[in-house]
Amino acid sequence: MENQTLDLDVLIVEGLKHGVQPAQPMYLLFCNMSINDVFGASTIIPRILSDVFIPMSQRFMSYNECVIQAFCAHFHAGIAHAVLIIMAVDRYMAICKPLHYAAIMTHRMVLGLSVWAWSISFLLVGILIGLSLSCENILINHVYGLGITVVILGSSLCSVMLTYLSIAMVCLRSKNKALNSKALQTCATHLAAYAILLFSGCIIIILHRFPHLSDHGKLASILLHVVPPAMNAIIYGLQIKAVREKIIIIFKRATPGKVKEK
Repeated sequence: MENQTLDLDVLIVEGLKHGVQPAQPMYLLFCNMSINDVFGASTIIPRILSDVFIPMSQRFMSYNECVIQAFCAHFHAGIAHAVLIIMAVDRYMAICKPLHYAAIMTHRMVLGLSVWAWSISFLLVGILIGLSLSCENILINHVYGLGITVVILGSSLCSVMLTYLSIAMVCLRSKNKALNSKALQTCATHLAAYAILLFSGCIIIILHRFPHLSDHGKLASILLHVVPPAMNAIIYGLQIKAVREKIIIIFKRATPGKVKEK
């Protein structure tokens, strides 16, 4: 019995060690997130900046431009949730299933999951925009739009809650407080990014139900494409040791050194 308990403790410690620093497959997910953030910001920000220099009476958007922007905005949100779901699974495998992590979360697996995330989001959003362009009853569009919103938010919430409840249980069973603290700190970055995205998205969904708050909804939509990408760059950039050390070196170079007295 004591040997089984000892083996369990060893597995937990090994899992926490894997979870302290991001494994190489996680960097592929960081790449997915960065590309999606740039994509999302580039669909909204350039147009807004150009409209600043145009009089209000001359600001307009063609129907085709509106369709493309709507597709890109929804596509960006879908990819963001899908990538964060994969990240949650990666953290769960690294901490709770350390002996199987290297065999399961391979580069090929993460690449396949990434392709799946982009493909599924493209298909779902493509159908949504296609229904909006049709001349059929708009009730179908409303039902479908609400349905995929529930599916995306529900799947992301359930996956994040289940994976992090499992991670919390593993940390509670481990007696190594130092590794627990480092593992939770690593997971906290993912939770922070997810909370920012979820909060920004929920504001848009709520404001969309109130037509008289359309201006507030437009502002919230703009912030969704500005705040999460900016915060992701800070949160995950500072988490990577090499980036953090490089920033420290830059600040040290910028700070005048003390002149040594002879």
